[in-house]
Amino acid sequence: MIGLVPVAPERGRRLSGISLYTLSVWVLPLVIAITFHEAAHGFVAYRLGDNTASKLGRVSFNPLRHIDPFGTVILPGILLLSHAPFLFGYAKPVPVNFRNLNHPRMDMVWVALAGPATNILLALVAASAFHGLGLVPGNSTQWVADNLKNALIINVILAVFNMLPIPPLDGGRVAVGLLPNVLAAPLSRLEPYGMLILIGTLLLLPVLGNQLGLNLDLISTIVRTVTGYVIQLLLLVTGNI
Repeated sequence: MIGLVPVAPERGRRLSGISLYTLSVWVLPLVIAITFHEAAHGFVAYRLGDNTASKLGRVSFNPLRHIDPFGTVILPGILLLSHAPFLFGYAKPVPVNFRNLNHPRMDMVWVALAGPATNILLALVAASAFHGLGLVPGNSTQWVADNLKNALIINVILAVFNMLPIPPLDGGRVAVGLLPNVLAAPLSRLEPYGMLILIGTLLLLPVLGNQLGLNLDLISTIVRTVTGYVIQLLLLVTGNI
């Protein structure tokens, strides 16, 4: 799973320029979102015939099973310390042998959809939980509210971002599974270069756009727009607006 998450400054004590309050209300929902996303991939793959992830202990709610030292810890930490307006990171991909699946091409779609679908479900739970804030002791209400708010934001962003049709993102694998072979084959061949494509469009294109006086921040704009609509829909469905 790969993610792009905005970070807003929060009140509280600060450690090396990072608010401890900010860490306390972002880390927990982020870890839960990552863990459930990856576990969902492994669980659905197991149910559809491939036990690769299960044998490696990746069908687990233990976040340590899914953390990539650089992508989950070091890279987001560098972005936090540099006061970047967003966090970018990734977890260890869940290993899936698609040839073991009962129906490899279509089941690949279900395995890929499992992660983003789980994030949307978590976002729905977070939005629904706003109605229970009245039961929280007064001195904890703001902290719980901020965790729920960030859980809603993080899970929707991860779902939307991972559904972009670029391999190795989940959306890329869904597209490969659903498109006709004439389109699916060249798209699947992009997977080894997918991370470079993402880095280029996320980081390099905006820099180039600034030099040219153009807005080339394409992915962030798409993710931000779609995320806003999805969050509004979830708030509407759960009776918060």
